[in-house]
Amino acid sequence: MTELSTRTVFFISDGTGITAETLGHSLLAQFPEMRFKQVRVPFVDSIEKARDCAARIREAGRGDGARPIVFNSLVEPELVAGLRNADALFLDLFERFIEPLEMELGQRSTHTVGRFHGIADSLDYKNRIEAINFALAHDDGVSHAELDIADVILVGVSRSGKTPTSLYLAMQFGVKAANYPLIPEDFERNKLPSELHKHRRKLFGLTISAERLSQIRQERRPESVYASLENCHFEIDAAKRLMERERIPWLDSTARSIEEIATKIMQDVHLNKRGY
Repeated sequence: MTELSTRTVFFISDGTGITAETLGHSLLAQFPEMRFKQVRVPFVDSIEKARDCAARIREAGRGDGARPIVFNSLVEPELVAGLRNADALFLDLFERFIEPLEMELGQRSTHTVGRFHGIADSLDYKNRIEAINFALAHDDGVSHAELDIADVILVGVSRSGKTPTSLYLAMQFGVKAANYPLIPEDFERNKLPSELHKHRRKLFGLTISAERLSQIRQERRPESVYASLENCHFEIDAAKRLMERERIPWLDSTARSIEEIATKIMQDVHLNKRGY
């Protein structure tokens, strides 16, 4: 198999597939020279859907000329059996973890399909929806209202990753995150926006390399002063000086995943909330 060969990877679940995909991505990242075509197949909750998945896996194998890789978090044995009617490398997440747990705890698991699908009725789900609405209402400094109930307020130059991080914190942890852009007027005054002073302890800064920022801004406003490398260097340096003077903890988002960024924020701001 050459370096440029592609292998199809399936993430299959009776739920959203996020658990299988998250673990799968972590493992696949250990093979940077490989190329993977990734397919998430959620809500496989019937034998018909499992057989359809098996057909898709067989078709992918014929197209690639190599066995697909399947990360599977199905728990119903009949569905797993239907899926395995294809030639692939199957990595069954529940099989690998549930059986050792059953032996250690001396108790059989429920093996219930969609065990956590009732989350929509839970307080946790309600909190997440509220956090998402809060992040949207307080994106990019749109609103100053109710900042007293914010868990964290992200600051940084425009396009440094504040919005996706705010939404990830809301969706994954139920964190109410607002975000404010630092703009040239703030650098000229060498002060934070007045609305943020009384919420000083909730602030966390994000920065980014000038080269990456310029690339992102060029996609939004090509050939503008806003996107120029010189202006990006100026804004980033000024933002760092301001955050350091105000003693705001900050993180460079350039080479970090959104999961890493969110986890670091949770740790540094001492937000004691579990993920979903």
